[in-house]
Amino acid sequence: MLKSQAIVSALKQNIARAVVGKDDAVELLLTALLCEGHILIEDVPGVGKTTLCSALARSLSCSFRRIQFTPDVTPSDITGFTMPSLQTGELQYRPGAIMSQIVLADEINRTSPKTQSALLEVMEEHQVTVDGVTYPLPQPFMVLATQNPVDFVGTYPLPEAQMDRFFMRISIGYPELADEMDILERYCGAVSPMKQLTAVCSSEDIIAMQEEVKTIYCAKEIRAYV
Repeated sequence: MLKSQAIVSALKQNIARAVVGKDDAVELLLTALLCEGHILIEDVPGVGKTTLCSALARSLSCSFRRIQFTPDVTPSDITGFTMPSLQTGELQYRPGAIMSQIVLADEINRTSPKTQSALLEVMEEHQVTVDGVTYPLPQPFMVLATQNPVDFVGTYPLPEAQMDRFFMRISIGYPELADEMDILERYCGAVSPMKQLTAVCSSEDIIAMQEEVKTIYCAKEIRAYV
């Protein structure tokens, strides 16, 4: 347990080097990660949603992909597709962008519901099925999605089935004045704090902590608490 606490503390400190004044959001992000859940960050553009997700990804020694969701993104861009091999003529699977441990679905509601539905299986089953063949996703696996307000031009509301796949929905909010000054100070240098972030734990550490969370006993009285 002490090792897990040290790892979580190191993750918080590392993320805080690039994300200012959002300790509560970082805490929820790490909670979702350890509970093997996905997280949806809803807020107006420019408050640091993508920066927060990228900082977490850079703090983990895991594979990372960012998918910028736009109206022209297709389901096969996410799940992958099969095509004949030029050498043998046999069908081969070409992995899509989802084949990664940490996936940032940036501005997820700017793409069509058809493309959004490509995430339903992968978020629930941690696998992807293409042309009847199922491929497991690397572990640990987490989707970090950002969403703009639904009243913005060019957005599509997420269907209930998609919303149900998220463990948490959080909002970041605007920074305080003191935090804004700190942000200006940090990001006015020649090197961005984001580029200075390094991984502080491995994928094996994350999996071990996720298994540790599963062993925590919850009393019946707490389960029934309203």
